Amino acid sequence: MAVTLMRMAFDAASGITQQAVDRAYVSGLDQIPWPCRTRVRDGEVQVERQVGDSGKFQMPFPVAGHGEVMLSTGTLMIRERPYRLEIELARGKLNQIRNQVAEWQAMGLVVTPEIDAALRRAIELFSRSVTTQHEDLVRASALARDSIVASIEVGDTVSDCYAEQALALRHRQLVRLPTLLGLQLDARMLPPTALAYLLTAFNMVSLPLTWRNVEAVEGEYQWQVFDKQLEWFQAHGVQIAVGPLVPMSNLSLPDWLCLWEGDFEGLLKFAADFVSAAVTRYRGRVGLWQCASRVNVGDALSLQEEQKLQLAVRVLETTRKLDPDTPAIICFDQPWGEYLRKTEFALSPLHFADALVRSGLQLGGIGLEINLGYQPGGTPVRDRLDFSRMLDLWSYLGLPLHLMITVPSSNDPDPRARTIAQPQSGGNGWTPEAQAAWVQRFFPLFLSKSYVQTITWNQFCDSDVHDFAHGGLFDASNAGKPAFNALAQTRKKHLH
Repeated sequence: MAVTLMRMAFDAASGITQQAVDRAYVSGLDQIPWPCRTRVRDGEVQVERQVGDSGKFQMPFPVAGHGEVMLSTGTLMIRERPYRLEIELARGKLNQIRNQVAEWQAMGLVVTPEIDAALRRAIELFSRSVTTQHEDLVRASALARDSIVASIEVGDTVSDCYAEQALALRHRQLVRLPTLLGLQLDARMLPPTALAYLLTAFNMVSLPLTWRNVEAVEGEYQWQVFDKQLEWFQAHGVQIAVGPLVPMSNLSLPDWLCLWEGDFEGLLKFAADFVSAAVTRYRGRVGLWQCASRVNVGDALSLQEEQKLQLAVRVLETTRKLDPDTPAIICFDQPWGEYLRKTEFALSPLHFADALVRSGLQLGGIGLEINLGYQPGGTPVRDRLDFSRMLDLWSYLGLPLHLMITVPSSNDPDPRARTIAQPQSGGNGWTPEAQAAWVQRFFPLFLSKSYVQTITWNQFCDSDVHDFAHGGLFDASNAGKPAFNALAQTRKKHLH
């Protein structure tokens, strides 16, 4: 198939970096990225791909006051003449906001005059940019960047308005929302005073009953810490999730399992044996089984895509057979599917999940893991309109959604982080205060979605070995970060 070339000319003042371009891609109307190659050459971002269809160009773009934000153009056709990057990104963001506002208004959203005025200003800036480009490209690019800033700020205001009105509607039906706010613990038993402190923010905990933690030595199960954790939280009436039992990551699988790499049938048997032991021991005492995680991106034992699907099905089947009354979920990482730009996977994360839903295995929900602001292997920073649209899209599967969230609190190196992913710029840089501000902005939106059943902060503490740099709610000295207080306030305001 012939290679097609999309060219996006940009102004040097926009601050485009090769690192950002390396994460750019083109997607179809279904928002699924196509494999592509991106580069900066002669003042242009150039995208090569073996797809001739029109598509949306998406890339992390430096936005004044907001840091790098993933932005998208409208649908662009292939043509010889280059597009103007800033203008097309401004057009795409403005169209997204106008369409979203219209959709929410059709659902009953009341838009304030201030929002209307702010939206008109963003439109005016974009119009001036378009009409100026043939006379002064530098001025046109600056106006387009101003329009992007104005549009994102309008989007934030509209998102606040939507979340406030949707939450008010939910609270008219229920004084306290049934959504569960959880924390993924680590594999140690904390003192009772520390556990009680956690309950000021969380009405659910997720116990890390992962394969590596329990069966570090083949055939030897270590349940002691998890028994104590479960007994304490059960005695205090806290909802308990367990897992992920089988994470599709080499860092989370037992080291001895590498001896069986290449023996897929043996791996299926070992996984089923472990899951059988865990579910048999704890069934009837937990409210949610997280069967497998990162099934779409995990590097477990160099498994092929079809093998990871089979392994997830085997784990789910085993869990459902032994405990048919407790919901069992499968978790997917990077739900926007940005990783597809560099791979030849046959299935997007949404299609992967759809295959499991259609399997007839009575999947109890879908987990979405979002490690925001980390690269490689994380989710680029996106605004609330993008989050809302993504969640609505996944809700079409007809199952409850379970969110697993990690957001950094620093851009500094983290010697205890065991993945190579590093925080990317967020606003003026990631800080404990920026992490807390993100919670305050985004969690009301999550709670406004009735199909979001649980929201779990996916990293407990930075003092022990952990996956993502500075992603815990407690720092390296075990002191609580401002984000913990923000979550405690969220629970007090909205939840049981």
